[in-house]
Amino acid sequence: MHDFMDVKLFELYHGPVPAVLAELAETPALRRLGQVGMNCGCEYTAFPQFAGSGSYSRLEHSLGVGLIVWHFTEDSAQAAAGLLHDVATPTFAHVVDFLRGDYLTQEATEEGTRERIAASPAIQAVLARHGLSTDEVADYHRYPIADNDSPRLSADRLEYSLGNALRWGFLTREEIAALYADLRVGVNEEGSPELVFGSPVLASRFANAALACSRVYVSDADRYAMQALSELLARALEAGVLSTADLYGTEPALIAKLEASPLAADWRRFQNIGRILRADTPPDGRPWRQIPAKKRRIDPLTAGCGRASAFDPVFAADLNTFLAEPQTEWLLAESHAVSEIF
Repeated sequence: MHDFMDVKLFELYHGPVPAVLAELAETPALRRLGQVGMNCGCEYTAFPQFAGSGSYSRLEHSLGVGLIVWHFTEDSAQAAAGLLHDVATPTFAHVVDFLRGDYLTQEATEEGTRERIAASPAIQAVLARHGLSTDEVADYHRYPIADNDSPRLSADRLEYSLGNALRWGFLTREEIAALYADLRVGVNEEGSPELVFGSPVLASRFANAALACSRVYVSDADRYAMQALSELLARALEAGVLSTADLYGTEPALIAKLEASPLAADWRRFQNIGRILRADTPPDGRPWRQIPAKKRRIDPLTAGCGRASAFDPVFAADLNTFLAEPQTEWLLAESHAVSEIF
């Protein structure tokens, strides 16, 4: 595991990696996720937000989730479920949700998780060694510390928020360490366990950083890149350049097929987009797009103080503004270098 253990946050989530997580992370099904990115293809564009943020793979995220769950529960089944939650994620992740028309819930990529776990001899061997069954690890939704309904805080939301906040400059590593050290397992309004902060100041700091990430997830660049890439994948599937199986391989392998195909120029144009134009109505005949997308949000709970929106009026106002913002504008992407559209 030495090749991906240099990720900056692993040592904050927990000390030594428990054997069950270390062994699962070395299986082929999990190793594949090391070549599937967290930023849904946006990192292949020239948009500055993504081009300079560094690599962040689904494997890094998944192992982080597993370590967070282990840190707060020391339960092998829950931690393994957290690690395995993205095992069925396709290349470019939620771009495939866009491909399937699942813009607003972005849950289509979760399909097949149980089947992939059950069909993997390597995963099954690890589970057997640790006395675990497929049923115990195939659905992380059953474990509230691993996953819960928005706007609650779970290990999954915590990890990708911290991971992206660090890479995008919204939080420093030192700030993240302080935030993480302040968390503990508490009980929420519904009587369910949830990760909660002890300090309202730190809860507000995290809430605002997570909201900054949420704005990136539905930024013009992010939405346009995901929609444009989904359209390129659709053309490649229709032309026989790609098969459905290619969507469940690795991104380098899929990209190699695009680059060797008649769609190579389309892929290069996608890589070059770096500027977005906006309009209330399409001003010309170019391929302007309206692109709705899921708005992710976290309103963390603080022990004795309620959720951040209850005691931080600035955050509450910013969150409400974010949720009310329409996604009705028309968008067009241009190359950052030449007069070219996609």
